Amino acid sequence: MSNPETTYTAEPNSHVATVSAVIDAPKAAVYRAHTEIDLYLRWWGPRELTSKVEKFEPVTGGSWRISHVDPEGNEYGFRGVYHEVSADRIVHTFEFDGTPGHVSLETITFEEVDGKTKVTTLSVFQSVEDRDGMAQSGMEEFAPIGMAQLQEVAASL
Repeated sequence: MSNPETTYTAEPNSHVATVSAVIDAPKAAVYRAHTEIDLYLRWWGPRELTSKVEKFEPVTGGSWRISHVDPEGNEYGFRGVYHEVSADRIVHTFEFDGTPGHVSLETITFEEVDGKTKVTTLSVFQSVEDRDGMAQSGMEEFAPIGMAQLQEVAASL
């Protein structure tokens, strides 16, 4: 199985970044990989980091907080609130502890395409500078890696 072709789009002077890929796995499996913590931790984030879960409630009104820990023991925390969780889309906020107050709103959609699943993440930032800062911190670079890891996990179900 080859890695999914992943597109990252960030138009100049826009607050929005979009990541999209067609995952070679059924929609239900891709959804499970987003909502079951043991599956989520297998694909979300760089493989060289370990994860610490403080909270993971993928239901409408729930919240989440996960930290990545590097080999030196440095922690990088992320958190948010789920605004909608359904089989077709997940809407949640995303905030990195390293830049408190810079919250983005992410909408992840799942669409069946010939037995595969098109996953699109639309991230709306509070400013163009916030969006560009996130891109420079690795969002664009990691997008294809994350989608490949997602496909690996979802296809194994």
